Amino acid sequence: MAMLRRCVRLGVALCSIGLAGHAAAQAYPAKVVRYVVADSPGGLGDAVGRIVASGLTEALGQQVVVENRTGAGANIGAAYAAKAPPDGYTLFQTSQTHTVNATLYRSLSYDVVHDFIPVSRLGWSPAMIVVHPSLPVKSLAELIKLAKAQPGAIHFSSAGSGTPTHLSPELFKRRAQIDIVHVPYRGGGEAITAVVSGEIALYFAPLSAALPPAREGRLRPLAVTSAKRIPAMPDLPTVAESGYPGFETGFWFALTVPTKTSKEIVTTLHKATVVALKKPDVVKRLDGIVFTPVGDQPEEFAAFIRSEIDKWGTIVKAAGLTAN
Repeated sequence: MAMLRRCVRLGVALCSIGLAGHAAAQAYPAKVVRYVVADSPGGLGDAVGRIVASGLTEALGQQVVVENRTGAGANIGAAYAAKAPPDGYTLFQTSQTHTVNATLYRSLSYDVVHDFIPVSRLGWSPAMIVVHPSLPVKSLAELIKLAKAQPGAIHFSSAGSGTPTHLSPELFKRRAQIDIVHVPYRGGGEAITAVVSGEIALYFAPLSAALPPAREGRLRPLAVTSAKRIPAMPDLPTVAESGYPGFETGFWFALTVPTKTSKEIVTTLHKATVVALKKPDVVKRLDGIVFTPVGDQPEEFAAFIRSEIDKWGTIVKAAGLTAN
């Protein structure tokens, strides 16, 4: 009888341990979650990260804090996140830059594909092709005509080698068969300032940065790189409409976690991300920076990553670009 009572007590104890373990597994997130952004404060990527982090804080019921880890073409942030514990407490906001880096850099301390698990694409924003008003062109066709008449005379700025503001013009100049020269700057702020001041003629700018000076006449917009015209400037044609069908580029950002993160945590984060991206305040704030939410499935995002690596890898190789 005593032995039976001990067995019963032991069974209850084991059951309690099992329930406690189950409760612990269900407790995620139980502490602050870090949201690593490889972009500098003030840029489009930083703005997106902070808006999404606020939405995730509400959706997860736990504080999500943005941590800017910049430098080395966004590789410092990526390497840091790749080596973080796969426990769901370090999120990494990836972007087009990382799919470019897969080919641009001869050696990386992490693997763009295998060291991260896709959670969801957050969204994207097209670029606006702008020139300084002193450049004697008022359309994309006129820009191309001038570039062909004066090979190498037109310079375009970028936020740095390998960034979307660098690779999009590289893609375009191959489609248009023109010779324009790249001048990298140390960030988007410097890149657009160079065009507004007249130091540089051309920039494939983020919409959020280009719209104010374009509306004020300090920049002349020629086209947008989206598939359709944008509501903010409905009279501005797309690159596709201007004679280059299928041309579509822009700035996208997405959420990932370190590889080996459990499927349960990935599912929780995906659901929270989709909820966050639909919150009215989040939608309004993203609209304010001309950023369209996506919120796709991890499988769709994974396929998109592979297609982007192939797409930009071709451009990097064709342009003979390399780093480190």
